[in-house]
Amino acid sequence: MKSNITIVELKKIDKYYHHAETTTRILRAVDLKIYSGESCAIMGASGSGKSTLMNIIGCLDRPSSGTYCLNGKAVEKLDDYQLAFIRNYQIGFVFQQFYLLPEMTALENVMLPMAYAGTPYITRFNRAILALQKVNLELQMHRYPHQLSGGQQQRVAIARAIVNEPLLLLADEPTGALDSHTGREIMEVFNALHRNGITIVIVTHDRKIAEACERIVHIHDGKIKYSVRT
Repeated sequence: MKSNITIVELKKIDKYYHHAETTTRILRAVDLKIYSGESCAIMGASGSGKSTLMNIIGCLDRPSSGTYCLNGKAVEKLDDYQLAFIRNYQIGFVFQQFYLLPEMTALENVMLPMAYAGTPYITRFNRAILALQKVNLELQMHRYPHQLSGGQQQRVAIARAIVNEPLLLLADEPTGALDSHTGREIMEVFNALHRNGITIVIVTHDRKIAEACERIVHIHDGKIKYSVRT
């Protein structure tokens, strides 16, 4: 449930890309707030700027101008090391492609972000099992990705994204590689996580996916056209 605590605050965000002598403006003076405990869909057609906006929210890219505060901290002032820390510990990512390592089991894939951080093995093990339980996949934790369905692989990816208990969970077209039935199941997983207090932002072009969130932010030609509660 949404609170009055602001997790994401964007003010007058512009993003330009320069190619040779050409400059393309992708985002145009974007203002956006996302609150703790909220589930929000960012919706728009291909090329609308929604993925660029997600990359900025996720600290995968920097704005060309404007300000971005994450949990009260001015992100645009941080160096690369500080941004990497935020990506590892404060933001969880789920993508259309699952990006699981094929030589690792589901459990090992979920443990991996903590291994990079030097977390003790027993802590990694216990937290990974808990994350898999949250996505109802603990019974498949010793299976390899090729032994899992597409929906199960996405559940592993979601468990990996939440294992460090991030402030914010970002999902970029998380059902895009799945059939409609499996996509609905994955949205049920996101909704269950949201009911447990996780702040979720989903980038999608699918209105049915967007309508499963509390709020839809519609972006067109790099501008936010409207924001509506579902």
